[in-house]
Amino acid sequence: MEAILINNLTKIYRNGKKALDHLSMTVKEGEIFTLLGQNGAGKSTLINTLTTYLTPTSGSVKVFGKDLCHEAAFVRKQIACVAQKISIDNHLTLMENMLFQGRLYQLDKATAAERIDELIHVFALEDFSDHRVTTYSGGMKRRLDIAMSMISRPKLLFLDEPTVALDIESRKAVWEIIEKIRKDYGTTVFMTTHYLEEAEHLSDTICILKDGHELVQDTPENLRRYTRQKLLQITLTNPADIKPLERLVSKQPFVSAIHFKDRIMILTVNDKEHDLVSINKLLIDHAISYCSIGMIEPSLEHVFLTLTQGESKGA
Repeated sequence: MEAILINNLTKIYRNGKKALDHLSMTVKEGEIFTLLGQNGAGKSTLINTLTTYLTPTSGSVKVFGKDLCHEAAFVRKQIACVAQKISIDNHLTLMENMLFQGRLYQLDKATAAERIDELIHVFALEDFSDHRVTTYSGGMKRRLDIAMSMISRPKLLFLDEPTVALDIESRKAVWEIIEKIRKDYGTTVFMTTHYLEEAEHLSDTICILKDGHELVQDTPENLRRYTRQKLLQITLTNPADIKPLERLVSKQPFVSAIHFKDRIMILTVNDKEHDLVSINKLLIDHAISYCSIGMIEPSLEHVFLTLTQGESKGA
């Protein structure tokens, strides 16, 4: 069964801005689904629509088979949403925050206590239950925020950039939590992120959004093959050689795009073997020292940039 089924969804604001443009996508029940897109692509508008905060201009949305607009009360009982801005009360303890969340969902005391104890254990929060939230790190606050969202046992959990501004260790701790939510509770997770590594690590399905419509929706593995481009990667010995090399390779007719960072340059070429030999000869002829050279598979980042920005020489 589909957790979310979107068909030709359009949202036009009163000022005439079209935020969603005949968008169609499917989210399968029980999967981790990630929405990618640059700022202004329509991600926030889509989440606000799916959580019943905004009304679509046209098109249809079904959540677990129910119409989003006509059966909004049903939809709200199936979902929970964790926004970018942490929504916990810093002046309360962890336990006080959890109890307050239970009252918001009108849980009886016994049910609330049982669920809180379970969530504290699952999210490894036992050592912090009596501490005021003001003493927590950003990562701990985010874990509590997500734990509180699970007290209602949602079938569908929305996570809007759940690891934004967290350090890598805290981000990976949140990744483990997200995977536990899917595994232990069978919850469908719909999330947005700007971290492509995060999307690739967690997602069953990724949808790339641009200008309010979907560009492509597929598994991370299939997306990496999506552009079917031949990529040649060069790791230079000296970072100062990047610019001279860029000038040289930009003149080669078989190089259609150039990306570089630090000592690494990635070229989009026409022919694997022939162009690898030609670039290797170019490096030798101009005495440019390198650590390695070879063909690589497209990364999710490369696919994302290709689809959302396009490529040109000297990029």
